[in-house]
Amino acid sequence: MPPAVVTVEKFAQNRALGESGAMPPVDDPAAPRRATLAAVADAAGVSIATASRALNGRGDLASATRRRVHAVAREVGYVREPSVGGRPLGSARLLDLVLGSYDDDYSAEVTAGARTAAADAGYDLVLTEERDTPDDDWPLRIRRRGSAGVVLGLISPTAPQLSALADASIPVVLMDPRSDAPRGLTRVHTTDHDGGRSAAAHLVERGATRFAVLLGLPRYRYGRTRHAGFREGLREALPGSAATVVQAEWRSSSARDAVIPLLRDLAPGERLGVFACSDELAAGVYAAASATGRRIPDDVLVVGFDDLRGARWLTPALTTVRQPIREMAAAAVDALADAAAGGELSGGPIVLPTRLVVRAST
Repeated sequence: MPPAVVTVEKFAQNRALGESGAMPPVDDPAAPRRATLAAVADAAGVSIATASRALNGRGDLASATRRRVHAVAREVGYVREPSVGGRPLGSARLLDLVLGSYDDDYSAEVTAGARTAAADAGYDLVLTEERDTPDDDWPLRIRRRGSAGVVLGLISPTAPQLSALADASIPVVLMDPRSDAPRGLTRVHTTDHDGGRSAAAHLVERGATRFAVLLGLPRYRYGRTRHAGFREGLREALPGSAATVVQAEWRSSSARDAVIPLLRDLAPGERLGVFACSDELAAGVYAAASATGRRIPDDVLVVGFDDLRGARWLTPALTTVRQPIREMAAAAVDALADAAAGGELSGGPIVLPTRLVVRAST
């Protein structure tokens, strides 16, 4: 008699049963046969090795080839074997949140909002940190674990990164992107322009006689938009007035050094109204005021942007434009969950409103 042929999967199954003392099961000839990798490869017109690389996110394959293999796998109901570390195609109850870091108040708010929304939708949330190195392969890691969707927060993804996710049919939502989003991508952000506009009107109302805008470097999309809104609001509330533009890195220490010369030049009786494009930058204005002997809000009125937890802990508490960070993260997750359930992403903006929160700094 010819020797019996045992597949790797059957060997592993029989071994597990043998270790438990149970008898190996007898195949039921009437049971439907599961689609094989060979069947996927044949239907897609590729080799078995190519089909395997496409489904596992490995190898340098053409985008069209990857998409064709994934489409065929879904059509025939192919399920990758757990014994080799794969996941059933399209069935992973995982969503990825990708941020540049997870060690600040902003990322804490994003994570809290995304985690709650993911749990409500029946998904686990995976936290993925983008490393600023050439060998960072986070798109491939996401593909290999079979995530149902990805939220990219404060990140400007490259074309190859987006292509790697699109090839695997993994939907993407951008949350507060640093640059203008590529056409067709769903993005969640807040009314940055309106927020800057409301800050200008408030500083005029509170009696500022000079004005300054503290911009972050690099000049990301949301910083530019907030600045544009402030300029428009200032023209409307006080025609003929102008604001001095001060630029600093997105850190309080850099903002402090940039603002000190401006505060030293204040004439007696002047009240400087400063709009900082983030709460972190606003904290630098506080440090500059302390270094120059200026008092908030007597000499300097300060409005920030974000309304992170630290805003109310500053002394005096910071007036700021609140952007609904948790709600924005939840909206991004909800959009992905809808897409995973068979819906379609809008391909356009999802915009949530800002709100001016008045505290003692004005």
